[in-house]
Amino acid sequence: MTISKVCVLGAPADQGQPLVAELLAHGFDVTAGVRRADAMAGTPFPDLPTVFADITDADAMAQAFAGHDAAAFHLPFEFDRAKAAHFGAQIAEGARRAGLKKIIFNTACYVAPHDLDLSAHDGRRDIERALEETGIPCVFIEPTVFMDNQYRIWNRPLIMREGIFAYPAKPDLLINWVCLEDVAQAMRRALQTDAADGQHVPLGGPEALVGDEVAANLAEAIGRPVRFQSLAPEEFAARMSEMVTGSREVTPLSIYDGMAKFYSFYNTQATSPLLVDPAHARDLLGMEPTRHLDWAKSKDWTAGLPG
Repeated sequence: MTISKVCVLGAPADQGQPLVAELLAHGFDVTAGVRRADAMAGTPFPDLPTVFADITDADAMAQAFAGHDAAAFHLPFEFDRAKAAHFGAQIAEGARRAGLKKIIFNTACYVAPHDLDLSAHDGRRDIERALEETGIPCVFIEPTVFMDNQYRIWNRPLIMREGIFAYPAKPDLLINWVCLEDVAQAMRRALQTDAADGQHVPLGGPEALVGDEVAANLAEAIGRPVRFQSLAPEEFAARMSEMVTGSREVTPLSIYDGMAKFYSFYNTQATSPLLVDPAHARDLLGMEPTRHLDWAKSKDWTAGLPG
C-alpha cells in the first residue's frame, strides 16, 4: 500500500510540528487539519495547506479526510471520558466515510491493555477502540514520557536558574524517556510499512533512567550541576496550576488534576509502567531510539531565558 497524502491533526502543536517536519522531509504530501484557517501562521510551516477539521463532528472530519490516503495525529488530553469517546467516534466515522487507507494515532501517553479508572487514560482506550472498529489499518504509537517535558517553560528555567530538575516521579521510578522527534519518526515509519498495522507500539528511549540519572545527563549537557527533586504529584499539579492560572487550586478534571492522577498511578505500581523494550519498535519499524544525553546535548538550554 502506498501512502502519499496525509492529513495531520494537531499540526500546530508541540507534537504536531515534529511530525509535519518528519513527513515533509520524507516526501509526503501533508495537509494540516485545523479549526482556524491561520492556525499554522506561528509555526515553521506557515504555508502548509490546511483543511477545516472539527473532531466533534463526523461530517467535518469526513470532509477534512476526503482525498487523503491517511491520517496521522495526536489529540489533546480530555479528562471527561465521554467527551474523549465522542472525539474518537467522530474521527472514526469521518475516516470511514472518507475511505482512508491507514490511521496512525499517537496516544501521547502510556496506555495499559485494560482500563485504569483514570478518565484521560481510559478515554484514550475508547478512541483506540473506535478507530479499530472502522476496519481501517491502524497503528497506535504509545509513548512513555517525553524528554521534551524537561525543556518546557515549567521545567527549564528552574534547571538553569537553580540547578533543579523537579518532576512528579518517585526517586526510583524507571522511565524510558522518549523525544518528540522519535515519536514523529515512528509515526512516519508506520505509514511506510504494513508490519505494524493493527499493533499497539509502546515507544520509549533506549535507557531506563531514574530521576538522578536524568539530572546527571542534564548537568553534563548544560555544563553545570543539576540535582533531581522528586515532587509529590499533587504538589507538581499545584505548581503547574499556579504558573498558568495564578492559583494553586487544582480544579477536578483539569489537566493539572489529570497529570497528578497519572503520576500517582505510575509511582504506586510494583513495576514501572514506563519501562519499554526498544527492540519492539526496532523490529516493527526499523528505528533506533535517541539516547537521553544525546537529546539533551542537542538543545539550546539558554534560548529565550533571561541572561
